[in-house]
Order: sequence, then structure tokens, then C-alpha cells
Amino acid sequence: MSKYQHWASSPCPPKVERIQSHAVFPKLGAGNLYSLIQAAGWPIWFLLAASVVAVAVIVERILYLRRSRVLPPSLLVEVLSAVRAGPVSAEHIDQLAHHSPLGSVLAAALRHAAAPRERLMQAVEAAGRTVTLQLERYLTTLGTVATLAPLMGLFGTVIGMIELFGAQDVAGADPLRVAHGISVALYNTAFGLAVAMPALMFHRHFHALVDSLVLQLEQQALKLVNVLGEPGGAHEVS
Repeated sequence: MSKYQHWASSPCPPKVERIQSHAVFPKLGAGNLYSLIQAAGWPIWFLLAASVVAVAVIVERILYLRRSRVLPPSLLVEVLSAVRAGPVSAEHIDQLAHHSPLGSVLAAALRHAAAPRERLMQAVEAAGRTVTLQLERYLTTLGTVATLAPLMGLFGTVIGMIELFGAQDVAGADPLRVAHGISVALYNTAFGLAVAMPALMFHRHFHALVDSLVLQLEQQALKLVNVLGEPGGAHEVS
């Protein structure tokens, strides 16, 4: 008689205990999001907060750093035409300063049009530094999230390992507590990496974009400075 026939004929077939994995490792889905957070443990809340900050910064910078917003295509041409056509009023210069980041740099040059070239360049450079700070706003926060997210995930991993070893006692290990400790460790590690990777990617992308925009700002501002330095050019700006 085979062992299978023996089990079938036996009044009390052996029971195989099995941990319901979905109780500890819930399937991903909108309805199970809260269950996933519970399985990941309380350290996941720090990562969730970091992810909200990262998403907010990324969306805000995408909207703010649009090339058409920072460097309006026809703005320099319009300013050069206005300078060559006649005096530029202070009201128009103020409007230009609030038009865009490029406009604020060009307005700084127009305000010092009658000054020596060295002083004019200093005014343009000062305005350029102010614009650069505006373009780089919140990038430090995004870089901080990219750096801290793996560490917060590692912290959650350590908490999970502590719970895992805490499940050991004289009577043996509680399978559910062991599985919960493993889930806390794995979920926090995975979520920490999931937050850090896009944050780091966008942080580098935004820095490269800001460098490109600042270079083009300098080039366009220099064109205006050269026009103002032409004979009679500074006298056309009031």
C-alpha cells in the first residue's frame, strides 16, 4: 500500500500547516494599500512623507523650469528693438523685470545702461545670481530626499530584523511574527529605493537643465550689454 493510499484510508490524515502569505504580504492594489502599509510597519510613514515631498517638488520644478517660461523666445528681440527705437521708460523696465527670469536680467542691464561697462556687467551678474537661486529653489530638498530615502528604508529594514529576532522565544518562533518582521524589512527596503531612484534622477536632470538655462541667460544678457555699449546706445535708455 502506498503512502497516499495509507493517508486516504487513515481516519486522521496528517495536517500540513501553512502560513497564509497574503495575510502578511498583501497583493498590490488600490484596495489593499492600507494593508500594505500595515504590513510594512510604522517606519513606512517616514518614506510616504518623503515621497509626497519629492512628488510635490518634481511637479513644481517641471512647471517652473519650462524653457518658454524662463527664456521667452522673442523677448530679447523685442527689448533690442525697443532700445534702438528710442528711450525705454522706467515703467516698461519694471514690467520687463516681472515678465520672466530673462526679463529680470535684461531689466537690470537697462537700469544701468548709462553706467560704465564694468558696472553694467556687475549689475547683470548680480541679477543673474538672483535668478539662478530662483531656478535652483527646492533642488536641495529633492537631493536631501534622494539621499535620505535609502537610509530610511534601511532603518525600516533594521526594525524588521529586530521584530524578526524578537519572535524567537523558548517555545520556538511564531511563524506569523517572523513573516511580519520579514515583510517590514523587505517593504521598507523596496520603498526606500523606489523613492530614492526617481528623486535622484530628477535632481540631476534639474541641475543640468538649470545650468543650460543659466548659460543661455548669460548669452542673451551679453547681447544686450553689447548693444548698450555701442555709441549712443546708452543714451537711448531713460
